[in-house]
Amino acid sequence: MHLKTICILALALLVAGCGGRKTEELLGSAVMSAPVTEIAGNHSIFIATTRKKSDDPNKVFDGERSATLNYARVNVTVPGVHTTGQIERRSRGKSDDPAKYFMASEVVGYDTQPKFSSALNADIAARGGRVMVFVHGYNTGFDDAVYRLTQIVHDSGYPGTPVLFSWASGAKTTDYVYDKESASAARDQLEVTLRMLQQSGARRIDIVAHSMGTWVTMETLRQMAISGD
Repeated sequence: MHLKTICILALALLVAGCGGRKTEELLGSAVMSAPVTEIAGNHSIFIATTRKKSDDPNKVFDGERSATLNYARVNVTVPGVHTTGQIERRSRGKSDDPAKYFMASEVVGYDTQPKFSSALNADIAARGGRVMVFVHGYNTGFDDAVYRLTQIVHDSGYPGTPVLFSWASGAKTTDYVYDKESASAARDQLEVTLRMLQQSGARRIDIVAHSMGTWVTMETLRQMAISGD
C-alpha cells in the first residue's frame, strides 16, 4: 500500500481540549450486567502502544515509556443513554453500570507482534479492508484514549477496524516536556504500526490525529516518504 492510500484527518472539532481528566482505571472492579436494549453499541479496539504495562491490571497501561511496542485488544460498550460527542464516564463511587457509562469489559493482551497481527488481520478482512488509526494528543491517559476512539467510531458509524496508537503521555498539564519527548520517541513505533497495517491487506488506512498526535503522525509520514514509500 502506497502512502497516498492513507487518509489523514487532523482532529480539531470532535475533541474538546487535550484530555485533562485524571487517569483512572480502564476496567471496572465489578461491571454490572445490562439488558441488550440498554446498550447502544459494542466495539473492539485494537491497541499498539509505547506505554509500559501498569502494575494495576485495571489500568492496563500507564504513562511510563516502554522500550518496545505492546499490543492488546479492548472491548468497550456504549450506553443506551449516550449523547453524540460525549463520553459518559463513571464518577468515583458510582457503580460500573454499562447502561449509564462507557465500560471496558475485556482486555486481551498479545505477547508477540505476529499474534496481534493475526487477530488484527482477521478483523480487517471481516470488515471490508478499512482501518482507522487514532493518534491521541498531549495530556491524555490510556483510559481516555480508549474511550475517545470508541466514541469517535460509534458516533461516526465507522465501518472498519479501529486501531489506537497510544504513546506514553504523562496525562498531566505539567508534563508537556515529558509528553513532547514521549511523542518524539514514538515516531519509529508508529511507523512500525503503519507498516504492519500496510501488510495487513487493508485497502485504506484512515489516520485521525489530535493535538500533539498530529505532529507525531506528520513526522512519521515524513520519515516514510523519505524512505520512498
